Amino acid sequence: MKLNQIVMTIMSVSVLATGCCDKKTDNPLLQDWNTPFGTAPFEKIKTEHYLPAFKEAITQHNQEIDAIINQKEEPNFENTIAAYDFSGRLLAKINGVFYNMTEANTSKELQAVQDEVAPLLTAHRDSVAMNPKLFERVKKVKEKGEPLNREQQMLLDKIYKSFVRNGALLPPDQQEELKKTNAELAGLCAKFESNLLEETKSYKLVIDRKEDLAGLPQWLIEQGATTAKANNMSGKWIYTLDNPSVLPFLQYADNRALREQIFNARINRCNNNNAFDNKETVSKIVNLRAKKAEILGYANFAEYVLEERMAKKPEAVFDLLKRLNETALAVAKNSADKLYLPLLKKDAGDTATLQGWDMYYYAEKYRKEHFNFDEEQTRPYLEINNVRQGCFDVITKLYGLTFTQRNDISVYADDVSVFEVKTEKGEHAGILYFDPYTRASKTGGAWCNEYRGQYVRKTTTEERTTPIITVCFNFSKGAKATHLTADEAATVFHEMGHAVHQFLSNCTYPSVSGTNVPTDFVELPSQVFEHWFSQKEVLQMFARNDKGEIMPDSLIAKMDAVATFNQDFMLTELVSAAYLDMAFHSISSKTPINTLEFEANAMATLGCISQIPPRYRSTYFAHIFGGDEYSAGYYSYIWSEVLDADAFAAFLETGNIFDNTTANRFKKEILSNGGKEEADVMYRNFRGRDADPEYILIQRGLLPSKK
Repeated sequence: MKLNQIVMTIMSVSVLATGCCDKKTDNPLLQDWNTPFGTAPFEKIKTEHYLPAFKEAITQHNQEIDAIINQKEEPNFENTIAAYDFSGRLLAKINGVFYNMTEANTSKELQAVQDEVAPLLTAHRDSVAMNPKLFERVKKVKEKGEPLNREQQMLLDKIYKSFVRNGALLPPDQQEELKKTNAELAGLCAKFESNLLEETKSYKLVIDRKEDLAGLPQWLIEQGATTAKANNMSGKWIYTLDNPSVLPFLQYADNRALREQIFNARINRCNNNNAFDNKETVSKIVNLRAKKAEILGYANFAEYVLEERMAKKPEAVFDLLKRLNETALAVAKNSADKLYLPLLKKDAGDTATLQGWDMYYYAEKYRKEHFNFDEEQTRPYLEINNVRQGCFDVITKLYGLTFTQRNDISVYADDVSVFEVKTEKGEHAGILYFDPYTRASKTGGAWCNEYRGQYVRKTTTEERTTPIITVCFNFSKGAKATHLTADEAATVFHEMGHAVHQFLSNCTYPSVSGTNVPTDFVELPSQVFEHWFSQKEVLQMFARNDKGEIMPDSLIAKMDAVATFNQDFMLTELVSAAYLDMAFHSISSKTPINTLEFEANAMATLGCISQIPPRYRSTYFAHIFGGDEYSAGYYSYIWSEVLDADAFAAFLETGNIFDNTTANRFKKEILSNGGKEEADVMYRNFRGRDADPEYILIQRGLLPSKK
């Protein structure tokens, strides 16, 4: 899940209440939106509107904070904690639009605004978090011990801890040092992401000889021709570093030299000693984060971050990663030596050595030869609109939500579709933007973000605010129709799992609603939902070719047989990236960092093989260096996989993947609860016990199934 990077500028990031503005203005971001469900009027919003809107929103939020501080009544939960959580409504609205656009529809002009806005928001966050009068009121409520329900107690604890963890207890000189550190980090993270976008989008592998396309499936050849035409190079073929382009090229291209070229370009992004090089930026970020943790009284940044996670301690993460790596790496080494190297030598001679650019290619060859399975056989049955509708239908069957397309809601790009989401009772539950295709103005990857979160504002009446959510992908658009790989189709289910977590949220306060849960818990709803995609019963609901024919049972059986193939590779690269993240964030601020040497040493500690680099190398590891959301937290995907493997087993144990009792329990204890309870408690309430780590190895085929 890729979240807005400055989305935690204020505690109530997902707040959007009525009455945003008091004064008339021509700036649409400062106006009340008379649109369906309060959706953004994208056609009216221009780049020049953002900076003045942010400045006005910061001013208004400061006024709201002053009103909380200056009231005469003694501090209590409602007039201090709830009031604080519901403050910042205008700033949250602008945040929602701006940071979704910097991800999904950016430009050099918007990036320039981002460079100006980032330090403003950081300074504002720090001024609020270190406001002594505001903290004094929060502290009094904490000490008062008034009777609260569980959600209120969780919110109080979260806000109090947030102030402490952001420097409220520090002396003034250390607060100033922390503010300076935060400002530097904000600028460096913005620079990192900007460099990565520029470097990724600037690379093009141009092919002008038809024989160099050998091995590529027809759809990939057509994709290359379409990309070339868009770049005014008709008659040639272009492949880029966007995953839907580079990964299938590595998988299918017979030309080993071209595979080597694009592979090296991919793993050396922002490591080319040019204007977009990120090595020095990484070392600065790492040392500044360590310094920040030390100012706040922690041994290192990982210890600071994990205090608020399910894992609690870095040692717990390192133990899990090493345990999984030991099993996965042993299998991966065997696969490289016994399965792929013989195939390479058959093609290139006995002296050939297996390299990173060979792994995807020979894994695909082995899969075809030994499983009689070609991933391209499934593609005709996975047309994107069918996949999307199938995903919607599964959600309806499990949780009762329905999706209806709306053509009266503004969008920011032509390929974006909008859906109204309703509950099983027909009540409005939210709005979904579905943004499927890659474009030059879009960052890479797939993610789910919010424009607005769910909450209930209780004044004279109870006003329920429903979420506005976007799911974004980077699929290559076909000339006539777009067909996905099985992995891409599973990604649709993954991101929609995050969206369901938002739409089913049933919380009062913004800061504990929806996906406002620990990072190592937030991937549970998304990752567990991926399991449904590959089930025979589900595929038969939507997997049809252009003739309307359902995917045959024999092909589904092959998909099932090959499901665990190459999972040793996948888990090894994932674990090594998570380990690299933890290693970077476990140092002291005095540790000198040479980015490439540090990375090499971390990988050597794990015993990694050169043919399997970490999923993200340091200079393009945007999850951890493009913002704070996953810093010292990339392990969360693995931690959540331990949970999701165990959780899906609960459905399998009933003999029915749509078991109503289990689905309702998951909905009640996990999906609707937001952060109203501790994550480990919520999971135990659902499962009746803690998650069993063996299920992750079982589902990846690295351990035999439990009897």
